[in-house]
This record gives sequence, structure tokens and C-alpha cells, in this order.
Amino acid sequence: MISSISAKTLRRATGSVARCFSASQTITVDLGSSVFATHMVDAPSTTVTATKDELIRYMKEMYTMRRMEITNDTEYKARNIRGFCHLYDGQEAIASGTHAALSAEDSWITSYRCHCVALLRGSTVEQVFAELFGYSQGTSKGKGGSMHFYSKKHNFFGGQGIVGAQVPVGAGLAFAAKYNTPEGQKMPIAIACYGDGAANQGQIWEAANMSKLWGLPMVFAIENNHYGMGTATNRSSCNDLYYTMGGRTIPGIRMNGMNVLAVRQGMAMVREYCSSGNGPMFVEFDTYRYHGHSMSDPGTTYRTREEVGGVRTARDPIDYVKKLLVDHSLATADELKQIEKEINKSVQASLAAAKAGKFPPNDWLYQDIYSTVDQKSEPIDFVRMPDYTKSIRLN
Repeated sequence: MISSISAKTLRRATGSVARCFSASQTITVDLGSSVFATHMVDAPSTTVTATKDELIRYMKEMYTMRRMEITNDTEYKARNIRGFCHLYDGQEAIASGTHAALSAEDSWITSYRCHCVALLRGSTVEQVFAELFGYSQGTSKGKGGSMHFYSKKHNFFGGQGIVGAQVPVGAGLAFAAKYNTPEGQKMPIAIACYGDGAANQGQIWEAANMSKLWGLPMVFAIENNHYGMGTATNRSSCNDLYYTMGGRTIPGIRMNGMNVLAVRQGMAMVREYCSSGNGPMFVEFDTYRYHGHSMSDPGTTYRTREEVGGVRTARDPIDYVKKLLVDHSLATADELKQIEKEINKSVQASLAAAKAGKFPPNDWLYQDIYSTVDQKSEPIDFVRMPDYTKSIRLN
């Protein structure tokens, strides 16, 4: 849930444009011939439309993600955030474009690089920061941390700390979607996002096999940022065309994961295919992360600064949307800069609010472990700690 900019601010930032163009002004964009590659399925059209409102929304979403993650970098280096932390900057178009294509009923589960998907699936910037600080107003009540965001209310199921472990769970979510949908009706879908470093795991193949046998509305989505930790894909995968991993039975599509309109267009086609009872599909997002794999990785030992800078210059997802807005006279550079300033201010206000939080009470440690039949927390009388002598006995 992106923190909204006030109507007054938005009017000030876009006022001169509004005199010439309505918010529903539509442009037509040619995505180019290279944005999609397909396997056993027809490619979607590369000619798309977008309104000014949509482009402004995508720009605001992605810029908020970017500023939030850069702030997380700063807070981690200041030791206000501890433990594992994996940042998403550079990959924002995947989250924003996928969110635009899915419905709220669709289930979404992802890897430990999950802050920005959580933001789109119900969290606020303050809640993201608070969770990373371990504070009780965080998305997961301060009990999950960076890798374990979760919101059942918004059909967001994590945030998984184990590489690839989310994929079979995603297949389970797809099974539930099919099981609970009356025969002949379109189903909600489930999408499980994972990295190229997880793409060759056995559990993924097993989940794909079952999904195909049972005709599940399941999307196996590989966020290919070209380095599994520090290993290039051509060194880790005998087949690095991940969208073809379904072999002779499961179709796939690769899309430009740095282009929000390409992602939205591609994922709309994928959703229609899977929800209509055609079974699963493999999706490969061609993307790039600006930070290292995690905060312990400087990201420059296996790639050069020039490589990272080249991607920023040529393929940055936020710059692409800003260029569309300016080139089609839907906004000026100054107006977009004003929106960025307001988002910067909003992110800093959210950070200050999060820092005013507190750690969860001690008794939260043994809540939300078991559930009663009415989905309430079941009381327990013993919590085993890593050091058995420090285990907690409540009675």
C-alpha cells in the first residue's frame, strides 16, 4: 500500500499538464520486437496503451520502492537493521507491472527479496521499516524481519528465508484456488517468484510436474537478475533460457523485466492463460539488481561498476516511465522532480514514525505458533530454545 501524496501536492506537481491533458489521456507505446520471447505459446502484442494516471502511478510506486530500499541500505549500515537483508532496487518494474496485471484475489509468494512486493500487497512504508527494525507495528509484528513479510488479508504469503522453498507452497496456493473455484469458472491464480539461483532445484521440478498433472493455475516466475549470489547464470545453468524449462509440456514466456509496461502486458496474458484452466506457465523476467545479493555482498567482485552503471543508464525502469511522460507531454521534468521530492519527504516521515516504535512484548514469542479451529492463537506451555536449558516453560 503506497503512502499517498496529498491531492494538493499532486495538483501542484501536475497542474500545468492538467490544463492541456486530462488524467485519462491515453498514449500508445510500441514496446519493440525484443521485449518478449515465448515457448509453446503465442506472444502478446507489443503495442500497448497507457493513461497518464497509470504512468504516474507506476512512477510513484517504483520511486517509492527505490527510496525505501536505499533508506534500508543506509539504516543497515548504521546497524539499525540487523541480520539478513536483500534489496530490490533495479527490479521494481517486475513488482509494479505484475501488481497491475493481477487481481487482489490472486495469491503471491516470493523469495526473501520481498520488501517491495509486501509494499504493493498491503503494507505501508512505515510498516516495512518497522518490521526491519523488529518493532511491533511492522507488517509481521516485528517477528519476521527482512525475509518474512506476510499478509493473508492481501493474499501475500511471503517472504521465504530458504532458497526456492516458496515454490511448492505457491503450487499449494494454486491447488487451493482451483479447489475452491466452481467448475467452469475462471480461477484466481498463484504466482511464486524465485531467482535464477533457485531455478534448477528439484522441488521446483516436482511442483511443476504436479501443477501440470492437476491443471493448476500456477505461475513459476524466475526473476533472472543474471547472478545467483555471485555466480553468473551461464556458469550455473546448462539451460539459462529459463522460460523454456517446462520442456515439451509447460509453455513459457520471457519478458523485459525492466519495462513496467512489458511486464504488465506479459503478465496479463499469463494470468488469462492460467486462470482459464490451461494449467501452469513458466515466466522469466530479464532484470538486474543494483545492490549486491545481500547487504554483506558489495556486488563488485563478480561484476564491474561499469556494468552496473551501464544498466542504470540504459535500462532503468523509473527513467523509462519518466521519459514516456515527458516525451508525450504528459508531464514536465520539473513536475516529476516535484513528485520525487514529495515521495522523499514521505519516506523520511515514515522512517521517523517507524523509529518511534517498540519491540514486541515478550509474551508475543509464544503466540501465533499454533492455530485453533477458529483461527485464533492456541495457547502453548513450552517453547524450546536452541539452548535447551533456556527453554521457556509457561506453567
